[in-house]
Amino acid sequence: MSTTTYACDLAAVCDAAARLAGVVHRTPVMTSQTLDARAGRRVFLKCENLQKVGAFKYRGASNAVLKLTDAQAARGVVTHSSGNHAQALALAARVRGVPAYIVMPRTAPAVKRAAVEGYGGLVTECEPNLAAREAAAAELVARTGATLIPPFDHEDVIAGQGTAAIELLEDAPGLDAIVAPVGGGGLLAGCAVAARGMKPTIRVFGAEPLGADDAARSKAAGEWVPQTAPNTIADGLLTSTGRLTWPIIRDRVERVFTVTDDQIRAAMRFVWERVKLVVEPSGAVGVAVVLSDEFKALANIDAVGVVLSGGNVSLDKLYW
Repeated sequence: MSTTTYACDLAAVCDAAARLAGVVHRTPVMTSQTLDARAGRRVFLKCENLQKVGAFKYRGASNAVLKLTDAQAARGVVTHSSGNHAQALALAARVRGVPAYIVMPRTAPAVKRAAVEGYGGLVTECEPNLAAREAAAAELVARTGATLIPPFDHEDVIAGQGTAAIELLEDAPGLDAIVAPVGGGGLLAGCAVAARGMKPTIRVFGAEPLGADDAARSKAAGEWVPQTAPNTIADGLLTSTGRLTWPIIRDRVERVFTVTDDQIRAAMRFVWERVKLVVEPSGAVGVAVVLSDEFKALANIDAVGVVLSGGNVSLDKLYW
């Protein structure tokens, strides 16, 4: 194992858990006998689709906002995101009573922009590319003195996301393994730090779409491989892992499994129909993994926890 000093440790996640008590929902852990039968083992679903803003992102955003000093917070926070992090940061800032400056590409769905603005976020439009997003965010930081809180590559964000694993292991202490989806890697890295810190024997796995498999390729190569031209219905997992998340995933995650969009669709539909939970494609990726033949072939896993990362899906565009 690497001697790298990681961006976050168990103490930071426990500190975040104390800070977030009463701020974020302690989401339920649910089970399904039908899912157990299909997976060939007991499966415990951590329902972050029932979190505030409909995704785990509220944990990391809230932890980062609450850790700011009063002077820092008064100047506000900045991020560039068109997804769940934008909504999460806008709400976390509103709860603390400070401004949230959100850079969103002009092509972002109107419903997402409306959600951000509904939480009080002040939206700045930019061209739909990373360079434009980063430049707009940097200009806002320079003009307002606000603090940049990126979607995943931030110590306090990673620690906040890891609180999901603390709750999961408190509610289901007999788990042999945890599966979490990976895009930028904040959730997977945070969960790996928390779970391995609480229970060193637990096995941690990533779940990733085949069409956006940079984490799996990075694990196979033993070095960071950035994302190129991702293409998947799991729109929350299109981002490459980051400078802070990758070392944790490299060292603390046993393997990253990939699944096809068809497997994701089938898992999403199964969770809707049989478990009665609304999950988005990214939130169903972990279920698709535990139902895959590759995962079923793993030995010595009688009970596995799966993080359902989010439930924000347009009912006007279902995936089957």
